[in-house]
Amino acid sequence: MNPYISHFQYPVYSGETVLELIPQREPMVMVDKFFGMEDRDSFSGLTVTEGNLFCCNDILTEEGVIEHFAQSAAARIGFLFVQNNETVPVGFIGAVSKFSIHAHPRVGNELLTVVSIIQEVGNITLVGVKSWVEDELIAEGELKIYLNK
Repeated sequence: MNPYISHFQYPVYSGETVLELIPQREPMVMVDKFFGMEDRDSFSGLTVTEGNLFCCNDILTEEGVIEHFAQSAAARIGFLFVQNNETVPVGFIGAVSKFSIHAHPRVGNELLTVVSIIQEVGNITLVGVKSWVEDELIAEGELKIYLNK
């Protein structure tokens, strides 16, 4: 069961407006909704479409899930910078660890993703990320992100 389900009701950014938060552009956009933040958690989403660059045989690949994780973390950072009227910085994945995929999302599924800050030191942030499709946890892992401020 997704303990965060109540946070995924109303997106703050969706569709084209999400592009204000992330540096990626089509065909690499892997976040289509941002639901906001609460404490050290942020909430994003992606509806898997047939034309998705990371789909193979109607299934979102592991690489696609990891890219969705990274862009969900980027959307969190972008949201903070936009709120402060600052230029959104570019970030880089320094490491992916503890990644586990429990089920592959399929075309038509909506991923609901939580990014939780584990630790921030200078320009380096360690986040834990979990994605659900409905109430099923489909993937989880950690990302180490470097911000080029």
